[in-house]
Amino acid sequence: MNSLYIGLMSGTSMDGIDAVLVEFGNRRCQIIATLSQEYPDELRTALIAATREPEQCTIDTFGRLDNWVGESFRDAALKLISESKTDVEHIVAIGSHGQTLRHQPRVERPFTLQIGDPNIIAAGTGITTVADFRRRDVALGGEGAPLLPPFHHWLFSDKKINRVVLNIGGIANVTILPAGSDKVTGFDTGPGNILLDAWIQVSKGEKFDEDGNWARSGKISPQLLALLLRDPYFAEPPPKSTGFEYFNLMWLRQALSETGDADEANIQASLCALTARSIADAIGTYAPDTTELLICGGGIDNAELLRWIASALPEVEAHSTAIFGLEPDWVEAAAFAWLARRCLDRKTGNLPGVTGADHADILGGIYPA
Repeated sequence: MNSLYIGLMSGTSMDGIDAVLVEFGNRRCQIIATLSQEYPDELRTALIAATREPEQCTIDTFGRLDNWVGESFRDAALKLISESKTDVEHIVAIGSHGQTLRHQPRVERPFTLQIGDPNIIAAGTGITTVADFRRRDVALGGEGAPLLPPFHHWLFSDKKINRVVLNIGGIANVTILPAGSDKVTGFDTGPGNILLDAWIQVSKGEKFDEDGNWARSGKISPQLLALLLRDPYFAEPPPKSTGFEYFNLMWLRQALSETGDADEANIQASLCALTARSIADAIGTYAPDTTELLICGGGIDNAELLRWIASALPEVEAHSTAIFGLEPDWVEAAAFAWLARRCLDRKTGNLPGVTGADHADILGGIYPA
């Protein structure tokens, strides 16, 4: 039991924390316990405001949110430990991704910012905590994202199968795993759930489009879809990463002002098609020999989105990562537990071919118990 780790993750949807207790073996990741804990409404509202209006996020606001998210992550870890009846002494470390407030790897002074004070997590749990995984890669000239491909390669690569791992979070990203090769590539393809969630929230006051039912009720606008797909990001070669700083309601509304589309359900259908098409186009361009697609992330629960992806990739066999014993909702959190393990073992955690960093390096800052 001395290989137990906790992974803590909150994505761009900012709806709460995924926590997993995992045991690692030789290319094996066994989930021992899981927990999904929503943020309090007040905290989520404050986080969304800070990210959507960064110029209004004062130093005091930043400090308060850093503390609050840190407490939330600590509490999620403690609840996971309690509910799983696990002895703290058996847990080697916690890997905490934190909550991204800003990701700007291409500005004059590049940075990526994740909050959730790891001191609070380490002090509150009595467990060594590893956090701040992205900034070392940015310091080396990389994008700081995506960071899941090394974990995907460790767990999912195959000597005979050309495989792609697709993670559909707020932003969608792919890991390309050629058969029998260590030449791994990966990048953010563009929006995953982020625009779908944002549009249904402002239109209907709902957090997400369950099963893609609202998108299914509409009709795709060819003019709107074509305009959205012409965005330069989609044609840009990797390495590349993106976030809500780029793909957001302002970006969408600019396109709507040009096309004049007004039917809200049709817009949702077009956004669903945008996510599917941008994913399929990326795979078709950079991994045309793909025979198997492994899907994880919250987007796997959107049946309409999966239908569109399957339609756009008819020759590719698609599966949930659950066929490997790792349920799709927990892959990201498990990956950051794995990255914590890599850090403590003094092993590299990034792939320069994915992020564009000058070289591979150890990721994460260590906060001892």
